[in-house]
Amino acid sequence: MVKFVDTWNTAALTSLGLFWMAFWAFGLGYLISSMIQVFVTRARMRKSMGKAGLKSVGLGTLFGFISSSCSFAALATTRSLFAKGAGLVPSLAFLLASTNLVIELGIVISVFLAWQFVVAEYVGGLLLIALMWIVVALTRPTRLIERAREKAEAAEGDDDADVPDWKDLIASLDGWGRVASRYVMEWKMVWKDVTIGFTVAGIIAAFVPRAFFEALFVGAGSSDPSLWEIALQALVGPVAAFFTFIGSMGNIPLAAVLYSNGVSFAGIMAFIFSDLVVFPILRIQASYYGWRMAAYILAVFLVVLVAAALILHLGFGALGFLPEPGTAQSVTDRTFFAVDHTLVLNLVFAALSVGFLVWKARRHGLDLTLPVAPGERVLFGLATLSFGWLALGVIVPALL
Repeated sequence: MVKFVDTWNTAALTSLGLFWMAFWAFGLGYLISSMIQVFVTRARMRKSMGKAGLKSVGLGTLFGFISSSCSFAALATTRSLFAKGAGLVPSLAFLLASTNLVIELGIVISVFLAWQFVVAEYVGGLLLIALMWIVVALTRPTRLIERAREKAEAAEGDDDADVPDWKDLIASLDGWGRVASRYVMEWKMVWKDVTIGFTVAGIIAAFVPRAFFEALFVGAGSSDPSLWEIALQALVGPVAAFFTFIGSMGNIPLAAVLYSNGVSFAGIMAFIFSDLVVFPILRIQASYYGWRMAAYILAVFLVVLVAAALILHLGFGALGFLPEPGTAQSVTDRTFFAVDHTLVLNLVFAALSVGFLVWKARRHGLDLTLPVAPGERVLFGLATLSFGWLALGVIVPALL
């Protein structure tokens, strides 16, 4: 019993410590994302994203880059683009870019993982889009696309209201008030995923032995895994992600746990790329386009993310850029809380977050209603349980 409580305490402190390390990175990323979303209008995006030409796919990628990294928000925008006439390939390019090429994700990855993973995230994001284009072109699901577009059009409203020019917005209180509202909304969209993700990361780091990862990811911890072991780990990555039910930002601390347990570069990148193949995403895609189209998109994404992870591993290996597997410090052995730059940055972004929250509350009020969608209710419940687990994990050992 005492051993369990000690391990529980380690898990809770690890979860809190991981979040402490990353809080300023989340804040910085969401500030940049909010500014881009407010000052760079989407009103004319759809007009340039018709057929799957280089320009359309390039614009879809660019628009994804300047949009939110929240998978659920990206799904809604993708449906809007697709329903308004954008081609399937440019629409999926937007979706992949908005969850893999955004600034805040790279910042958070840099906090937990080696620089090679940051480079691979952005290079891999472009590679995912290129491979997706090839797969869709080869399979040509014309009738499936037509039926999916009809379903999306039926559910899509009109949100093309005019917005002020960005020059006027950036020089006005109204513009920065919109940034504040967008910043709060970014946190509102991801707080459940982030809470669950960091809690699960701490639990896995403290309770799950290294032997488990070596069994699940065959070849984990090996200094020179064979090609088939690397390929198998790349296949296991999305399977592991599918059962975490967590978005891209929440998956990064879990990726750090995998890294510290010797999982290969390909396995970790496949795991990170898998935020769009988890079950909640599949369920939402099905509600937008129907189950057949959702299954098609899932299959395409699975193929391209595994292929991209393998190409990155082999490419980085050929260039001599692969990080050594298993060389990361154990997550539970890190010193998280200290008087250093992390403390200063966290205080700055805590003050900024509180200021933006107060601004939004005074101008527009706060929506404190509980989520209605079944999937969101489940996430809300799991996030609430996570808070209880963390609180008790810190308090109980102190009382004993």
